[in-house]
Amino acid sequence: MPNPTAAMLVIGDEILSGRTRDSNMHFIANALTARGIGLSEVRVVSDDHDAIVAAVRALSAQYDHLFTSGGIGPTHDDITADAVGAAFGVAVTHRADAMALLGAHYERQGAEFNAARQRMARIPDGAVLIENPVSVAPGFTIGNCHVMAGVPKVFEAMVASVLPMLTGGAPLVTQSLRLMKGEGTIAEGFGALAAEYPDLSMGSYPFTQDGVYGTNLVIRGADGAQVSEAMARLEAMFAA
Repeated sequence: MPNPTAAMLVIGDEILSGRTRDSNMHFIANALTARGIGLSEVRVVSDDHDAIVAAVRALSAQYDHLFTSGGIGPTHDDITADAVGAAFGVAVTHRADAMALLGAHYERQGAEFNAARQRMARIPDGAVLIENPVSVAPGFTIGNCHVMAGVPKVFEAMVASVLPMLTGGAPLVTQSLRLMKGEGTIAEGFGALAAEYPDLSMGSYPFTQDGVYGTNLVIRGADGAQVSEAMARLEAMFAA
């Protein structure tokens, strides 16, 4: 049985404007690989309600899991909860359990639990809360969509809360070979080898070093023995 698939939806004008560099994609790609879930697509959309709704509907329908980051904070442009609720056709309300978590948190801090902070307790009906051990404000899961904060430390903590609940496949094994040869030199042989191993993912990634072209060849798959076999053949192919 093939490994489960996943997509990620990154939400926020600050990502598209270049003001903020996204690190969450890199983190979740590694976490999912270790869990045996293949990250197949990543999209970035602005803080636009209709764009988020359309992306959530498309990606949740196409993949086994959808992970979103961004847009669940206390400000007016944090519209992810409403958009995800619309995508799944459910209402979004102030959830009693989320209100209790946040209320207790701000009481401990001696801060007012004002209307802005209460926005973070607005959760689509039927969703399950995702624990946030960093700043308490929860994410949520509805259907196959896992909605999480954009702040990297909070996102990473939420991923750690979600992943143990998901059924993964065989952890993906990766091996690489670094060659001081250009892609044009290795393309024919590498392509022929890839055709012999359709269950493996093979990619070439060029670089330059001291003016010389080189290529990193990467083989990845769920069957570690098959990955090792293909890599041994690749090494023998270019041993000269």
